[in-house]
Amino acid sequence: MTEVAQASQVLMPLKKVTALGGGHGLGRLMATLSFLKNRLVGVVATTDNGGATGLLRQSHQCIAWGDIRNCLSQLATQPLAAELLNYRFKENSPLQGHNFGNLLLHALDEVSPRPLDGIQLLSRLMRVNSRVLPMSETPTDLLAETSDNIRCFGELRVDAMTTMPAHLSLSPQVSATPEVIEHIYASELIVLGPGSLLTSVMPPLLVHDIQQAVAQSSAAIIFIDNLVAEQSPAGRISCEQRIQWVEKHLGGSKINAVISNHICSPLEIPVFKAKADTHIPHRHCESSLLVAVAEAVKHIRA
Repeated sequence: MTEVAQASQVLMPLKKVTALGGGHGLGRLMATLSFLKNRLVGVVATTDNGGATGLLRQSHQCIAWGDIRNCLSQLATQPLAAELLNYRFKENSPLQGHNFGNLLLHALDEVSPRPLDGIQLLSRLMRVNSRVLPMSETPTDLLAETSDNIRCFGELRVDAMTTMPAHLSLSPQVSATPEVIEHIYASELIVLGPGSLLTSVMPPLLVHDIQQAVAQSSAAIIFIDNLVAEQSPAGRISCEQRIQWVEKHLGGSKINAVISNHICSPLEIPVFKAKADTHIPHRHCESSLLVAVAEAVKHIRA
């Protein structure tokens, strides 16, 4: 039996896995674990205010669709479907700067009772078996405050900060999508990351009822660090400091295992390594990430 097959066998008995994050990182993790099908749930950050997503949010006061679209495109089994979702209109188009997948999700939201209904319809049309859920169905933004009380509003400004914020919150504070809480309570494993710490991993944990659900859940928690230091304040602190930052927002819960290629000492938490994609060095190789997650789960169970 191959190493990948053995890893799949270790994770197959899990009844429910919830992954929290955003952007390319959550999509890559979900694609890696997609064999779990409807037992895998992705909780996606909805605070992005840049690029095509930012354009839609400015004009329609909606949740951020970009990270949701990114996850769906990476879970799509048909390459053309993924390409269609990620299609960006050219400069000579009246829709210049917009992304087709974002517009499609927004249109589905406009004709649906709630944002989740549109996401589920698109998931069915694309035959995506795993569930993709927005952290909240209400628009909100990141708000960071420095130690000298300077406020940075929105993901773009938070990413541009030169040092880690003293405080990070949502403005306004919002409630979680109800299904998110349901799945967290039912989960045996919660995975945080990979992705930008402040703008992908942290936003779902800033929703109070998500933080409370994680704290009250009996699930094991794995944190996946980025392969390459990100271009943000979080990329300039140590692995240990990133873990401490996350744990401050887990409502008293602790991370049980870490996947990181960085030096993470002194740590009492077991650390496992995963290789990079040979074509995209800052993204995890799916097979190597799968093996690392399985190794972490085995260690936690032992």
